[in-house]
Amino acid sequence: MKISVIGGGSWGLALSKVLSDKNHDVLVYDINEKIVEKINTLHICFQLNEDIPESIRATSDIAEAVNHSDVILFVVPTKVLRPAIESMLPHLKSKKLFINAAKGIEPETFKRVSEIFEEMIPEAFLKGFVALSGPSHAEEVIKGMTTVVTSASKSEEDACHVQNIFHNSDYFRVYSSTDLIGVELGGALKNIFALASGLLRGQGLGDNASAALITRGLVEMAKLYEYFGASKESLMGLTGIGDLIVTCTSPHSRNYQAGYKIGKGKDLNETLDSMTMVVEGIRTCEAAYHLAHKEVLDTPIIDAIYNIVFNRVHPQKALESLLARDQKPE
Repeated sequence: MKISVIGGGSWGLALSKVLSDKNHDVLVYDINEKIVEKINTLHICFQLNEDIPESIRATSDIAEAVNHSDVILFVVPTKVLRPAIESMLPHLKSKKLFINAAKGIEPETFKRVSEIFEEMIPEAFLKGFVALSGPSHAEEVIKGMTTVVTSASKSEEDACHVQNIFHNSDYFRVYSSTDLIGVELGGALKNIFALASGLLRGQGLGDNASAALITRGLVEMAKLYEYFGASKESLMGLTGIGDLIVTCTSPHSRNYQAGYKIGKGKDLNETLDSMTMVVEGIRTCEAAYHLAHKEVLDTPIIDAIYNIVFNRVHPQKALESLLARDQKPE
């Protein structure tokens, strides 16, 4: 079938390869003409320096991308999601099924991506919304390495439809879920703890501290899952603990990389300028911190990361404050 992909970054092209491997007709849209040219002429993902199938085409014409398919996959950072949707709106002529594969939360509103789509896209053009999430690094997916993710929607039919679109028996397995809230929360919140994990390693701490971080991070995620009414099964699944583990333990994670550099003493702005991809964990941390304080949720790790990033507290002082908290039962 025909599929439009909005966003020609590493994750967008990795998923385009998955779709192409299933013989779908893939058209990638990107605002950057250089990215479009590299896809069309060199057939590469230049961010990862990896080849992609020649059948994948690219365009910088948003109207062409929108009209190409009734299934549109968004793979853009949450920071530019609203402008990306706005650029698409004038060209919508029929109902589309929207899939989102980026992971993040809007700091100002704490809205999940599905809520932004529901707010911005008229009902007459919104056939459905599906989130595709799980422990998945673009660096491995684009090489065809074994990956397992989840397709989630309020509509079981839509979740299963997207599951069928992406699933293959060679390297990319897809489960389905109707817990859209939990799947979106997991994909966003884990980035905060990936930042923290990188910070610990940058400070010279070892496996013991990393294991403690992942475990206690899961506790803080559980509090936010409960607040929003998400399923505990999602927390303990691929999009919860699965994604948390992979981003907290792998140098492939841009959030881990950013945390590591800050832990090594680099300035925040210098760190962000050195990153080739968006660090979603910083935006999500800001959103989670303010929500937790507003609703009086106990999230000490999130508080510590917020203070390091936004209040310039030294990582060592933040760690000392965590260890000095009152003793209590686990």
